[in-house]
Amino acid sequence: MMPLVDTVMEDPRWEGILPPLADGAARATLAALSLDPARFEIVVMGCDDARIAALNTEFRSKPVPTNVLSWPSEDRAAATPGGMPQHPGGLADNSRDLGDIAISYDSCAREAADQGKSMHDHVTHLIVHAVLHLLGYDHADDADAALMEDTEIRVLAKLGVTDPYCSA
Repeated sequence: MMPLVDTVMEDPRWEGILPPLADGAARATLAALSLDPARFEIVVMGCDDARIAALNTEFRSKPVPTNVLSWPSEDRAAATPGGMPQHPGGLADNSRDLGDIAISYDSCAREAADQGKSMHDHVTHLIVHAVLHLLGYDHADDADAALMEDTEIRVLAKLGVTDPYCSA
């Protein structure tokens, strides 16, 4: 089986952790949306806070580290708030590329510890979240956020990860 996710390791702490988590989370996300994972490719870069802060500055004008960033290969956003994004059935250039994701080890480890979650569950959630961004999901308004969070919860449940939005 060809890997859906090509992992690039800029931080060695991700070795052995990120490749299986990213591939499994991406496959589960696509499958939950009735998309064949074998048809697509995603690049995930495992980095540290310094690198993701530089990317966040360059692409979002926010000079601070964040947990995960994503760059979709195409704009697949829905035309109306809360609407379903366009599925990547007929990509314009016949490419298999859905886009790129960067994830910071430092931010993920800190957040997982602060929230009392396992690193595995937190990273899985963030990869599902980022893949949904690649597929046109967003949380810019309440309707879009509700659709995205409901989809995340459904995918994560299939992966045995509890609802990350439940504060109980």
